[in-house]
Parts: sequence; C-alpha cells; structure tokens
Amino acid sequence: MLNLAAIVGPTGVGKSRIAVGVGQFLDIEVISCDSMQIYRGLDVGTAKIAESEMMGIPHHMIDICDPDQPFSVSDYQKIVIPLVKEINERGKIPVLVGGTGLYYQVVVDDYQLYPIKAAPEVRRALNEEAELRGNQFLHQRLSSLDPQAAAKISPNDRKRIIRALEVIQVTGRPFSALQKRNPGRYHLAVAGISMPRALLYEHLDRRVDSMLERGLLEEVQGLLARGYGPGLNSMQALGYAQIISYLQGYLSWEETIAQIKRDTRRYAKRQLTWFRKDHRINWWELSKPTDEEVLIYEIYEYFRRTLIDDCRIG
Repeated sequence: MLNLAAIVGPTGVGKSRIAVGVGQFLDIEVISCDSMQIYRGLDVGTAKIAESEMMGIPHHMIDICDPDQPFSVSDYQKIVIPLVKEINERGKIPVLVGGTGLYYQVVVDDYQLYPIKAAPEVRRALNEEAELRGNQFLHQRLSSLDPQAAAKISPNDRKRIIRALEVIQVTGRPFSALQKRNPGRYHLAVAGISMPRALLYEHLDRRVDSMLERGLLEEVQGLLARGYGPGLNSMQALGYAQIISYLQGYLSWEETIAQIKRDTRRYAKRQLTWFRKDHRINWWELSKPTDEEVLIYEIYEYFRRTLIDDCRIG
C-alpha cells in the first residue's frame, strides 16, 4: 500500500512552514493542496511559498498553469494520484499541504469522478436564478433532490451548488450517486493544524494587512493589465475579487480591506467545518508562536510512527 501524509487546516496557520519543518527530519516531497496556488502570478494573495523558503524540499502543484487556463478538481486528481505513486517509488513520503478540502478528498479517498459534459444553457439559467433568488434557494432545491450532496456543499458555494444541480438536470441522477470512493487506497497519516478562534481571526486580520503592504493591490493591477479579466475563476480568489471591486469603483479602500478580512475569517471557518468531519485527522492546536517548533517535531514523530514504523511491523 502506498504511503500518503497530509497537513491540512484553515488558511493562515502556517501549514507550508510546518511542512518544511517536518521535512528537516523526514524525507518528504510536498504536494500543494491549494486550488489557487496552481496559478502563475497569484503569489501575494495566495501566500505562495517562495523557493528560498522550501529549504530544498521539492514542491509540486504550484505555478502549473496561467490564470486563464481552465483547471478542475478532476485535473488535479489526474495529476496528483500518479505523482503520489512516483514519490513513493523514489523512497520518499508525499505530503499534501493546504486547505482546499475537495482537492484533499479526491486524492485521499480516491474519488471516481465521472466526467459529465457541461451544459452551458442549464448553467446559465441556474446562475440567473441564483442572482434572482439567492444561493440559499438553490441549496434548498439541492437538499430536496440530493440530500447527500447538499450536506457536503456550503449554502454559500454557488459554483458547486450549480454544478450539482446541472448534473442532476442533465443526467437525471443524484450528483452524489456519480461519485464513488476508495478510502482504503493509502496508508494515511493526516495532521490538522488549528488555532483558538479569537487568535486565528486576529492572526488573519494581520495577515491581510501584511499582504496589502507586500503589494496585493499592485499584483491584481498587473494581472488585469495582462488581460486576465474579472470573470476568470482565478480572479475570484479571496482578496483578488474584492480588490477588483475596489478598482471598478464599487468599494472604497476601507470597505475593501474590511471585506477581505471578513471573507477570510468566513473561509477559515468553512475550512475547519469541512476538515473536522474527517475523523482520520489528528489535530494540533497552535496557541502561541513558540508552540510551532514542538508541533513540527510531534507531527514528524506521528508521520514516522504511522508511515514507517507501523509498516515495518506490518
């Protein structure tokens, strides 16, 4: 059985830094599990790790496509599952690192995603209905048609709600019925990182301020100047969409900052909700910065014990 480790949790808790710390003790390769770090040019707002911070540890699934290239969760799965095997064959441990729950799940549970051709007219009609009646209205419809799918999709996640309803309308079958999984494919060790909520929110607010100081506004302006329009999925990333609204005159600068901070806190809450449902995850809480060094060593010991020592015994 192939080894697979992961470090997951809400945005801003230092997952990439912790992974590099673990890599000083264990022979690993990192696979980014972030749906926006795949895009070239989205650096500041995605807190993308710099090459100088990688400490010689190979990192995959970062900067693999341009902001206007379509990239789906299915594309991610098709690349990462063979990559996990390759890293194992090199005698190293692959570590998924990030906070995109769906990307994590399609790999660790080996979801069998059935390709369904897009139906633009159906999708357009659903988008118009969402604009008119709201995301909650469509989510309630999904709950009545496919409760299992609705339970896994946030009522605010319009894109995934519409995709699920589109599939139901096109195929006549529940969206959840077209997704099968094989959770026993890997010898798995998953570390979850969290913080007390008040501390996390305070940290996220400071992080947004830091991103703005490091040039997030200029990064967005540069992307727009290169022709990457607001309608692209990449440009809907957290922070980017709000700054585009500011540049278009819909928000003041103060409103922009407040919205980025608010939406970042909400996103972190949704991430925690998603990952807390996975009872295979072992959780560590960072209550103060000095905890990180101890946490890194404890996660190393957990990965070593689970993926190396237990395998030898087995």
